[in-house]
Amino acid sequence: MPARDLDLLIEAARAAGEVACRFAPDSAKTWEKPDGAGPVTEADIAVNDTLHAVLQTARPGYGWLSEESEDSSARLSSERLFVVDPIDGTRSFIEGSNTWAHALAVVEDRQVTAAVIYLPKRDLLYAAAAGQGATLNGDPIAIRQGGDLSTSEILSVKHNFKPEFWHGTPPEVTRAYRPSLAYRMALVAEGKFDAMITFRPSWEWDVAAGDLILKEAGAATSDRAGNPLRYNNPTPKVSGVLAAGTDLHGKIASRLTFTD
Repeated sequence: MPARDLDLLIEAARAAGEVACRFAPDSAKTWEKPDGAGPVTEADIAVNDTLHAVLQTARPGYGWLSEESEDSSARLSSERLFVVDPIDGTRSFIEGSNTWAHALAVVEDRQVTAAVIYLPKRDLLYAAAAGQGATLNGDPIAIRQGGDLSTSEILSVKHNFKPEFWHGTPPEVTRAYRPSLAYRMALVAEGKFDAMITFRPSWEWDVAAGDLILKEAGAATSDRAGNPLRYNNPTPKVSGVLAAGTDLHGKIASRLTFTD
Protein backbone atom coordinates (compact mmCIF):
# COMPACT_ATOMS: atom_id res chain seq x y z
CA MET A 1 0.00 0.00 0.00
CA PRO A 2 2.76 2.60 0.73
CA ALA A 3 4.10 2.22 -2.82
CA ARG A 4 0.64 2.62 -4.35
CA ASP A 5 -0.02 5.63 -2.15
CA LEU A 6 3.31 7.13 -3.19
CA ASP A 7 2.40 6.89 -6.87
CA LEU A 8 -0.82 8.74 -6.07
CA LEU A 9 1.00 11.43 -4.09
CA ILE A 10 3.41 12.01 -6.97
CA GLU A 11 0.51 12.36 -9.40
CA ALA A 12 -1.24 14.79 -7.05
CA ALA A 13 1.90 16.84 -6.42
CA ARG A 14 2.54 17.34 -10.12
CA ALA A 15 -1.07 18.37 -10.64
CA ALA A 16 -0.70 20.83 -7.77
CA GLY A 17 2.42 22.29 -9.36
CA GLU A 18 0.61 22.90 -12.62
CA VAL A 19 -2.15 24.75 -10.80
CA ALA A 20 0.16 26.84 -8.61
CA CYS A 21 2.34 27.92 -11.53
CA ARG A 22 -0.66 29.41 -13.32
CA PHE A 23 -0.78 32.17 -10.72
CA ALA A 24 1.47 35.21 -10.98
CA PRO A 25 2.74 35.92 -7.45
CA ASP A 26 2.53 39.69 -7.87
CA SER A 27 -1.13 39.57 -8.91
CA ALA A 28 -2.55 36.62 -6.95
CA LYS A 29 -5.14 37.71 -4.41
CA THR A 30 -3.68 37.62 -0.91
CA TRP A 31 -5.15 38.03 2.55
CA GLU A 32 -4.17 37.38 6.17
CA LYS A 33 -5.49 34.47 8.17
CA PRO A 34 -7.11 35.14 11.55
CA ASP A 35 -5.07 35.23 14.77
CA GLY A 36 -1.83 36.15 13.02
CA ALA A 37 -1.56 32.77 11.31
CA GLY A 38 0.11 34.30 8.26
CA PRO A 39 -0.82 35.04 4.66
CA VAL A 40 -2.78 32.91 2.25
CA THR A 41 -3.33 33.38 -1.48
CA GLU A 42 -5.87 32.26 -4.01
CA ALA A 43 -3.16 29.90 -5.28
CA ASP A 44 -3.08 28.11 -1.89
CA ILE A 45 -6.82 27.57 -2.08
CA ALA A 46 -6.78 26.42 -5.70
CA VAL A 47 -3.99 23.95 -4.98
CA ASN A 48 -5.82 22.67 -1.91
CA ASP A 49 -8.94 22.08 -4.00
CA THR A 50 -6.91 20.19 -6.59
CA LEU A 51 -5.19 18.01 -4.02
CA HIS A 52 -8.45 17.22 -2.27
CA ALA A 53 -10.10 16.26 -5.55
CA VAL A 54 -7.25 14.03 -6.74
CA LEU A 55 -6.49 12.36 -3.43
CA GLN A 56 -9.93 11.90 -1.93
CA THR A 57 -11.41 10.67 -5.19
CA ALA A 58 -8.76 7.96 -5.31
CA ARG A 59 -8.90 7.15 -1.57
CA PRO A 60 -12.35 8.19 -0.27
CA GLY A 61 -11.84 6.27 2.96
CA TYR A 62 -8.76 8.22 4.02
CA GLY A 63 -9.03 11.10 6.46
CA TRP A 64 -7.96 14.63 5.56
CA LEU A 65 -5.75 17.21 7.26
CA SER A 66 -4.65 20.30 5.35
CA GLU A 67 -3.45 23.76 6.25
CA GLU A 68 -6.13 25.24 4.00
CA SER A 69 -9.11 23.09 5.06
CA GLU A 70 -11.22 23.34 8.19
CA ASP A 71 -10.07 20.64 10.56
CA SER A 72 -12.48 17.95 11.76
CA SER A 73 -12.22 15.50 14.64
CA ALA A 74 -13.44 12.81 12.23
CA ARG A 75 -9.84 12.33 11.08
CA LEU A 76 -8.89 11.04 14.54
CA SER A 77 -10.77 7.81 13.90
CA SER A 78 -9.32 7.33 10.41
CA GLU A 79 -6.99 4.37 9.93
CA ARG A 80 -5.14 6.36 7.27
CA LEU A 81 -5.21 10.03 6.36
CA PHE A 82 -3.68 12.53 4.00
CA VAL A 83 -1.65 15.33 5.60
CA VAL A 84 -0.93 18.13 3.14
CA ASP A 85 0.43 21.63 2.93
CA PRO A 86 -0.77 23.00 -0.42
CA ILE A 87 2.00 25.62 -0.53
CA ASP A 88 4.68 25.42 2.14
CA GLY A 89 6.38 28.81 2.03
CA THR A 90 3.47 31.03 1.05
CA ARG A 91 5.50 34.15 1.80
CA SER A 92 8.17 32.93 -0.62
CA PHE A 93 5.48 32.33 -3.23
CA ILE A 94 4.19 35.88 -2.78
CA GLU A 95 7.72 37.25 -3.13
CA GLY A 96 8.25 35.38 -6.39
CA SER A 97 10.86 33.03 -4.94
CA ASN A 98 11.26 29.47 -6.21
CA THR A 99 11.77 27.79 -2.81
CA TRP A 100 8.11 27.11 -1.96
CA ALA A 101 6.91 23.53 -2.05
CA HIS A 102 3.95 21.18 -2.03
CA ALA A 103 4.17 18.76 0.93
CA LEU A 104 2.02 15.62 0.87
CA ALA A 105 1.98 12.62 3.20
CA VAL A 106 -0.04 9.57 4.12
CA VAL A 107 -0.21 8.76 7.84
CA GLU A 108 -1.16 5.36 9.22
CA ASP A 109 -1.20 4.53 12.94
CA ARG A 110 0.39 7.94 13.63
CA GLN A 111 3.40 7.23 11.39
CA VAL A 112 4.08 8.48 7.86
CA THR A 113 4.05 5.71 5.24
CA ALA A 114 4.36 7.71 1.99
CA ALA A 115 5.57 11.24 1.32
CA VAL A 116 6.34 13.77 -1.41
CA ILE A 117 7.88 17.23 -1.32
CA TYR A 118 7.70 18.93 -4.70
CA LEU A 119 9.21 22.26 -5.73
CA PRO A 120 7.73 22.85 -9.19
CA LYS A 121 9.75 26.00 -9.92
CA ARG A 122 12.95 24.04 -9.32
CA ASP A 123 11.73 20.75 -10.79
CA LEU A 124 12.69 18.94 -7.58
CA LEU A 125 10.53 16.04 -6.44
CA TYR A 126 11.57 14.30 -3.23
CA ALA A 127 9.70 11.08 -2.47
CA ALA A 128 9.70 8.17 -0.06
CA ALA A 129 7.65 5.13 0.91
CA ALA A 130 8.19 3.29 4.19
CA GLY A 131 10.96 0.74 3.86
CA GLN A 132 11.79 1.67 0.27
CA GLY A 133 14.32 4.49 0.59
CA ALA A 134 14.13 8.12 -0.47
CA THR A 135 14.62 9.63 -3.92
CA LEU A 136 15.09 12.95 -5.65
CA ASN A 137 13.66 12.97 -9.18
CA GLY A 138 13.81 9.19 -9.10
CA ASP A 139 17.44 8.86 -7.96
CA PRO A 140 18.29 7.55 -4.46
CA ILE A 141 19.41 10.10 -1.88
CA ALA A 142 21.15 9.75 1.48
CA ILE A 143 22.10 12.01 4.35
CA ARG A 144 25.62 13.11 5.19
CA GLN A 145 27.45 10.80 7.55
CA GLY A 146 29.55 12.04 10.43
CA GLY A 147 28.95 13.40 13.88
CA ASP A 148 31.24 16.37 14.43
CA LEU A 149 28.99 19.13 15.75
CA SER A 150 31.69 21.81 15.54
CA THR A 151 32.01 21.47 11.76
CA SER A 152 28.33 20.93 11.02
CA GLU A 153 26.23 22.88 8.56
CA ILE A 154 22.79 23.27 10.10
CA LEU A 155 19.58 24.72 8.72
CA SER A 156 18.09 26.82 11.50
CA VAL A 157 17.08 30.31 12.47
CA LYS A 158 19.62 32.23 14.55
CA HIS A 159 17.22 32.37 17.51
CA ASN A 160 17.69 28.62 18.10
CA PHE A 161 21.26 29.21 19.24
CA LYS A 162 20.36 31.35 22.25
CA PRO A 163 22.09 30.15 25.45
CA GLU A 164 18.84 29.20 27.21
CA PHE A 165 18.27 26.37 24.73
CA TRP A 166 21.64 24.69 25.26
CA HIS A 167 23.57 23.05 28.08
CA GLY A 168 26.80 25.02 28.20
CA THR A 169 27.83 27.43 25.47
CA PRO A 170 25.80 27.07 22.25
CA PRO A 171 27.83 25.27 19.58
CA GLU A 172 29.51 27.29 16.87
CA VAL A 173 28.23 25.84 13.61
CA THR A 174 27.77 27.01 10.05
CA ARG A 175 24.14 28.10 9.95
CA ALA A 176 21.88 28.54 6.92
CA TYR A 177 18.16 29.02 6.38
CA ARG A 178 15.41 28.30 3.84
CA PRO A 179 11.86 29.65 4.31
CA SER A 180 10.07 26.38 3.55
CA LEU A 181 10.31 23.97 6.47
CA ALA A 182 9.58 21.03 4.17
CA TYR A 183 12.42 22.08 1.87
CA ARG A 184 14.81 22.38 4.82
CA MET A 185 14.05 18.80 5.75
CA ALA A 186 14.47 17.64 2.15
CA LEU A 187 17.86 19.35 1.86
CA VAL A 188 19.15 17.43 4.87
CA ALA A 189 17.78 14.20 3.40
CA GLU A 190 19.63 14.99 0.16
CA GLY A 191 22.91 15.47 2.02
CA LYS A 192 23.25 19.18 1.32
CA PHE A 193 23.33 19.98 5.06
CA ASP A 194 24.19 18.00 8.17
CA ALA A 195 21.09 18.78 10.23
CA MET A 196 18.02 20.94 10.65
CA ILE A 197 16.37 22.14 13.82
CA THR A 198 13.26 24.08 14.68
CA PHE A 199 12.20 24.54 18.28
CA ARG A 200 8.84 26.13 17.64
CA PRO A 201 5.76 23.90 17.74
CA SER A 202 5.30 22.80 14.13
CA TRP A 203 2.11 21.99 12.25
CA GLU A 204 1.94 18.39 11.11
CA TRP A 205 1.39 19.41 7.49
CA ASP A 206 4.73 21.25 7.52
CA VAL A 207 6.82 18.30 8.70
CA ALA A 208 5.10 14.96 8.07
CA ALA A 209 6.37 14.49 4.52
CA GLY A 210 9.89 15.57 5.39
CA ASP A 211 9.99 13.24 8.38
CA LEU A 212 9.62 10.10 6.27
CA ILE A 213 11.91 11.33 3.50
CA LEU A 214 14.59 12.01 6.12
CA LYS A 215 14.19 8.62 7.78
CA GLU A 216 14.30 6.76 4.48
CA ALA A 217 17.47 8.70 3.58
CA GLY A 218 19.10 7.44 6.79
CA ALA A 219 18.42 10.26 9.27
CA ALA A 220 17.27 10.15 12.86
CA THR A 221 14.33 12.46 13.58
CA SER A 222 12.64 13.60 16.77
CA ASP A 223 10.94 16.52 18.40
CA ARG A 224 13.06 19.09 20.26
CA ALA A 225 13.14 16.90 23.41
CA GLY A 226 14.26 13.80 21.53
CA ASN A 227 10.85 12.12 21.45
CA PRO A 228 9.61 10.28 18.34
CA LEU A 229 7.40 12.31 16.03
CA ARG A 230 3.76 11.18 16.05
CA TYR A 231 0.97 12.40 13.80
CA ASN A 232 -2.81 12.74 13.71
CA ASN A 233 -2.79 14.47 17.08
CA PRO A 234 -5.99 16.18 18.30
CA THR A 235 -4.13 19.48 17.95
CA PRO A 236 -2.12 18.75 14.80
CA LYS A 237 1.28 19.93 16.02
CA VAL A 238 4.60 18.43 17.09
CA SER A 239 7.04 20.02 19.53
CA GLY A 240 9.62 21.14 17.03
CA VAL A 241 11.88 18.96 14.88
CA LEU A 242 15.49 17.80 15.08
CA ALA A 243 16.89 15.80 12.16
CA ALA A 244 20.43 14.60 11.46
CA GLY A 245 22.51 11.47 11.10
CA THR A 246 22.23 9.17 14.11
CA ASP A 247 25.51 10.24 15.76
CA LEU A 248 25.02 13.95 15.20
CA HIS A 249 21.37 13.77 16.23
CA GLY A 250 22.41 12.23 19.54
CA LYS A 251 25.06 14.89 20.14
CA ILE A 252 22.66 17.74 19.43
CA ALA A 253 19.82 16.22 21.46
CA SER A 254 22.07 15.70 24.49
CA ARG A 255 22.99 19.40 24.46
CA LEU A 256 19.45 20.76 24.35
CA THR A 257 17.61 21.89 27.47
CA PHE A 258 14.10 20.90 26.38
CA THR A 259 12.21 18.28 28.36
CA ASP A 260 8.97 18.35 26.36
